[in-house]
Amino acid sequence: MTTTSALPLAAGLHGPLRERSEALRLASVEAERARAGSGRLVLLRGATGMGRTTLLEAVAGQEARHGMRVMRARCSVEESAVPFAVVRQLLDTGPGPYTGPGPYTGPVAYDTPGPDDAPGPYPGPGATPAAESAGGRAARGDSLHGSGPAAMLWALLRSYAAEGPILLTVDDVHLADPSSLRWLTQVARLLDRLPVLLVVTERRQYDIGPAAPGFAHALSPALVQTHTLGPLSPAAAGSLVRERFGVEPRQEWVDGCVRAGAGNPLLLRALLEDLGAVASGGSAPAAFPESAGELYPGAFTAAVSWWLDSAGQETAAVARTLALMEDAPDPAGLIAGVAGADPARVPGWLTAMVRQGMLARCTEPGRPRFAHPLLREAVLDGWSRRRREAAHRTAAQLLHRGGAPAEAVAHHLLRSPVAATGWAVDALMDTAATAARAGRTGHAADCLRRLLDEPLTPERRGAVLTELGCLEYDMKSPSGVSHLTEALKLQREKGDQVRVASALGTALAHRGEVHAAVVVLRELDEDLVDRPDLLHAAQAATVLLSAHDAGAWLRAIGRLRRTGLRTPQLLDPTGQIMLTRYETTAGLLSAHRAMERVRALSEPFMEPLVEPYVLGTAAAVAQWADHLDEAERLTARGLASYRPQLLHPGHQALLNTRADIAMASGRYEDLLADRAAWDVPEEGGADAEPVRPGRPGPLAPAVRGHAPHHAATNIRAQAVIALVETGRMAEAQRICRSVSGQGAQESWEWNRFLYSRGVLRAASGDPEGAIDDFLECGRRQSARDVVSPVVTPWRSAAAECHLSLGRPQAALPLAEEEHRLAAVWGTPRTVGRALRVLGAATGGRRGLDLGAQAVELLGDASVDTELIPALISQGRQLTAAGQRGRARPLLREAADRAERLGAARLGAAAEQALREGGARPTGAPRTGTGALTSSELRVAGLAAEGRTNGEIAELLHLARRTVETHLTHSYRKLGIRRRAELPSVLKDSGS
Repeated sequence: MTTTSALPLAAGLHGPLRERSEALRLASVEAERARAGSGRLVLLRGATGMGRTTLLEAVAGQEARHGMRVMRARCSVEESAVPFAVVRQLLDTGPGPYTGPGPYTGPVAYDTPGPDDAPGPYPGPGATPAAESAGGRAARGDSLHGSGPAAMLWALLRSYAAEGPILLTVDDVHLADPSSLRWLTQVARLLDRLPVLLVVTERRQYDIGPAAPGFAHALSPALVQTHTLGPLSPAAAGSLVRERFGVEPRQEWVDGCVRAGAGNPLLLRALLEDLGAVASGGSAPAAFPESAGELYPGAFTAAVSWWLDSAGQETAAVARTLALMEDAPDPAGLIAGVAGADPARVPGWLTAMVRQGMLARCTEPGRPRFAHPLLREAVLDGWSRRRREAAHRTAAQLLHRGGAPAEAVAHHLLRSPVAATGWAVDALMDTAATAARAGRTGHAADCLRRLLDEPLTPERRGAVLTELGCLEYDMKSPSGVSHLTEALKLQREKGDQVRVASALGTALAHRGEVHAAVVVLRELDEDLVDRPDLLHAAQAATVLLSAHDAGAWLRAIGRLRRTGLRTPQLLDPTGQIMLTRYETTAGLLSAHRAMERVRALSEPFMEPLVEPYVLGTAAAVAQWADHLDEAERLTARGLASYRPQLLHPGHQALLNTRADIAMASGRYEDLLADRAAWDVPEEGGADAEPVRPGRPGPLAPAVRGHAPHHAATNIRAQAVIALVETGRMAEAQRICRSVSGQGAQESWEWNRFLYSRGVLRAASGDPEGAIDDFLECGRRQSARDVVSPVVTPWRSAAAECHLSLGRPQAALPLAEEEHRLAAVWGTPRTVGRALRVLGAATGGRRGLDLGAQAVELLGDASVDTELIPALISQGRQLTAAGQRGRARPLLREAADRAERLGAARLGAAAEQALREGGARPTGAPRTGTGALTSSELRVAGLAAEGRTNGEIAELLHLARRTVETHLTHSYRKLGIRRRAELPSVLKDSGS
């Protein structure tokens, strides 16, 4: 017989109890009743780890202090086959005579378990089993009122009860041997006649396997007081965490412990044990662990493993399957199939686990999740890599058979070994294509890499390598070129050879290997003699890629010019349009003549492979000629046929032209809307902002969601100017810093960047640095025979910087040369800009006349981006000449136009010029239609006509998000809240 020593109230084997006072009160009430002579059964039920044993010890200590004799038994799997093992442990029977009341006159006898698990003679612990026939055992039975062991043990208990009130505690009764269970059940029916309180604990939770009947299932509810232990509340769990560490831990750290512990005392204490092992000075670690591998000595993972073992193999398999599938689409629908569990019981188990705190409450239907990633990882710890891969393969098969989307199937194929089946290849291919179209480049590349593990035909392997190489180039991965090189070797069809060679050449050229790019394409010439369409496409790609190196560009153009002079009939449309571009930039053609040529060349039917080159070049010339609408149409037409999975030299040319069109139109916000096209955060920079690729902007309307390969230096250069014009100087400086060390500096795009950096320096008060950039840009462009100001007006820009430094003599030759070249091209934009700068450099009455001509020319052509600076320049000259009255209207008009255009820098310059002239600032309208920028007014007008955001985006070639932004700004400025108010507001204002 054993008794317990007193334990402190609400304390147990593992520290203080939390939120168990109700159970202690229940036990106290029933103990008082037992001491009065009428006992009862108290059943404490709870899931694994809820503290049943600790609570039972607390009950024993509590009642021992009140004078009850405590007798204990703890059930175990090891003794579950030994008859009356629990009762013998409880009553502590052993060798020796029994002298108490009743018919018993000797030691209690038992037998080893027989077929019927009926007790037989066994004279105490350690004795040899006695032989007895099965018929004798059956005849004797387990009745408390017979002559067998059950009756003897009942008599023994009664004898103990005669000495005083008794508390019987049985821990984990669900593990008891059958004989003991029957005895305890019979005793529970008779306790109301004895001063005996029986308190038992039982594991009861929803498991996947069929549940055994509970201990009290055959008892009348009147005979049992049942209490179920639930998980700890966040407050109680948090108090345990704070008590463990002397220094108050951060709240987010406490929250991490509470969630990972899932309100389960066992798991929480194990977690705190691990965290305490790495704590310094009793304080909580600085950062909450992100992985179970950071926990030492591993008590938490061991506790979770024990929790799963207690639940049984079927439940453990379901839990681990859920942990593995948590990130998969619709994991709830897969769990039963992958784990081989009864699908009817899995939903109930998920609900039970949410109530127990192991799973978080679902925020998305069908997506159950563990309460914390640490808990999920610890659950999954029991599965090897091979077991996990096998589960993912099973999931993929189940989804495929059920007709699930390819992306759901591919999710699991990416995590499983080779499937060697056609459906697996198709699912990965389809998912890669979908991801690429959506701008999820990394995911698409993962699918294609996984595809390379499958058995593929050479043709299909070549296609996979091509797409993978293009995506890896987009991701700046060095393996992109090697995969494209391997893909080119596998191509057998000549058209595919040209496509892959063009993609490989693009990748090589953009990393500075222009000579290698040219060699790759020219090696195809001999094999393409019988396919002139393919030969022309390869030659066009060669010319376009040669532009990234001055020497290669001049050699390529030289070959075209010689062909045109000697055998013009051999010059195809791509060659002719490339020559037109060259002669335009060399200052040899007027805009009128250049447009005649490109229109003639871009209208007829073209082979698909050469179309992007022709349309891209035609669009660039149309943009230079200020035929912006036509340039937009040509660009959109070229982009519409682009395959986002394939690199193409003409695609980036089209995107570059789209950016140039946006800048020429003054659509700065449209250009900047697609951050993925130009923003590159500085590594470690304090002001670095995340770039979120995938949201399309005006640079790629026909390829929704696909960011351009390797954000082009030219697009970044245009973004720098747009940022300067909109007053976002810090961002412009950051982009310049990010570009300065990148790319091949011999490329034509680098010249554009030098010009944009010069613009930034001039606007930042560094005219000397700006002059250096402008002149270097001019030197590099002249080395390519690019002298026309249609590309970059570096002469005018340098001349303005000289003027700001008081050096008109240095400015005048630059301005005169620009005016001469502008006159050749003959568009209002180039001529008006040249006249403005020439007038400022000339000064005097002639300077005023030249400035007036610039204002008139640009005003008639409605070229606001050049008209505003011309108005400011003319206003300043008039102010300097003492004609302030004539200057003010010009400056006010400039300020008004700048406000509507969103050109903050020019607006500030106009306001400053007004102040210098003694006039008050214009106080440009902040509200009303007058405050709308041209882009906002255009979008608001279409919305007022009943167009949807999607239709507006399509019409204006904008991203849907850009349309939404413009409308939001318009609502604020117009003082309205709904789209329906737009028509009346715009009508009242006459807009």
